[in-house]
Amino acid sequence: MKKSLVAIVFAASVAGCATNPGNVTAQYVSPLQYQSYSCQQLAAESQRIGTRVSEVTGQQQQKATNDAVATGVGVVLFWPALFFLGGGGDKSGELSRLKGESDAIQQAAIQKNCMAQSASAPAAS
Repeated sequence: MKKSLVAIVFAASVAGCATNPGNVTAQYVSPLQYQSYSCQQLAAESQRIGTRVSEVTGQQQQKATNDAVATGVGVVLFWPALFFLGGGGDKSGELSRLKGESDAIQQAAIQKNCMAQSASAPAAS
């Protein structure tokens, strides 16, 4: 009976926890969708995606922290509460896609040699 209880508590605690944003890997996104973009458009899109990555990373970190605290409290104080850990609010799928888009934009910029163009551009005074 005790082993069953431990297994149930462990399964409930693992199932309800949001992934730490540092452990979310990039989903593959083809750089071909950015082939028609100019270097300036790629830079703007990269900035937009970077801003969204920061927002979603913060939201995912908060969800992971909340789940970890709730799990700790549930295990110590009242283990049946672990079954009610909400799975909502997990942004790992969106974060994975955004990381993939960021990688694709970077690959497209490299293929277009945008890095060399921005490095050779005169500095604004």
